[in-house]
Amino acid sequence: MNVVFVVAIVFAGIVISLAIVGGTILMAIRIRHGGLGRKGQHSDAEDAKMIQEIYHGLSRMEERVEALETILMESHGKERQG
Repeated sequence: MNVVFVVAIVFAGIVISLAIVGGTILMAIRIRHGGLGRKGQHSDAEDAKMIQEIYHGLSRMEERVEALETILMESHGKERQG
């Protein structure tokens, strides 16, 4: 059971680190392009939409990971009982 928790923690850490790295890259691109003109505002809106899509995707992935953790814990518990 400890192995399941270790795997879950490692996987969650990887997902969070990927989100942080992705956000940092997006911010670097945004700063590099700069400008708040009409073109910059349109680009900002696209960036915000992309970040929201990434956030929603990560939320769905988190739900799936939690469901898999539950399935693994239940199957591991049945193995010990049976």
